[in-house]
Amino acid sequence: MADAHAKPQHDYHLVEPSPWPALGSVSAFVAAVGGIAWMHHMFPAAPYIFGVGVIGILYTMLGWWTDVAREATHEGYHTQVVQISHRYGMILFIASEVMFFVAWFWAYFNSALFPADMQQVTREQLFGGVWPPQGIETFDPWHLPLLNTLILLTSGTTVTWAHHALLENDRQGLKWGLILTIVLGLTFTCVQAFEYSHAAFTFSGNVYGATFFMATGFHGFHVIIGTTFLIVCLIRAYLGHFTPTQHLGFEFAAWYWHFVDVVWIFLFACIYVWGSGGEGAAHAAGH
Repeated sequence: MADAHAKPQHDYHLVEPSPWPALGSVSAFVAAVGGIAWMHHMFPAAPYIFGVGVIGILYTMLGWWTDVAREATHEGYHTQVVQISHRYGMILFIASEVMFFVAWFWAYFNSALFPADMQQVTREQLFGGVWPPQGIETFDPWHLPLLNTLILLTSGTTVTWAHHALLENDRQGLKWGLILTIVLGLTFTCVQAFEYSHAAFTFSGNVYGATFFMATGFHGFHVIIGTTFLIVCLIRAYLGHFTPTQHLGFEFAAWYWHFVDVVWIFLFACIYVWGSGGEGAAHAAGH
């Protein structure tokens, strides 16, 4: 009798039944309910419910990633045909992320380009007819924002170095490229947290603060996700999972990191430089 679990003789991967989609959905729901209840102080146990949901999400991520890595390396299910489908999926995911940030840029420019819109009388009252609104002290784009731009662009070169090292089967170059990229990603997050702590405006009470923190804050969250992605790749590199011809997980991490880089360039140019209303340029010229 043939083995029911033997690898089929075709190029497609028919995924076995998995608990991770159901567990991940339930955990996300529990975390959302707990988080909302916690923010609204609905009941004392809300923080613990939120924590249980987060633990469930992290457990799902660990289990699901482990299964995918095993399918790719030990079981050989990621054939060239399967890899093409995965690439299409990652491209569509990044496209959806692009549209996510388009929404925040739209919200920002909708107010910035029309601060005295005659169709919305309250805008002139709120903004004073100018952008940035009256009373808002913006960040100097040529200080910490410029430093973070250089950090993130440098991290793009180190992850590219790691990728080319892998293609040349240079294991040490792969590991050091990933380590440097992770360190630069963590440095970017620390610098941004320091910048936020010295902001002269808040999230609530004004449109500028709300759009600024939503756009740059979600980007910072994506940097944290990308850093986690790269840490997983580093662990897998030490385990010997990647080869010059089989490294889809690392390739997707590199794609995601370059996407984060490009989004930051637009944020820096549009929100920090253009959105400073020329104050940053005048400040830099004064020095």
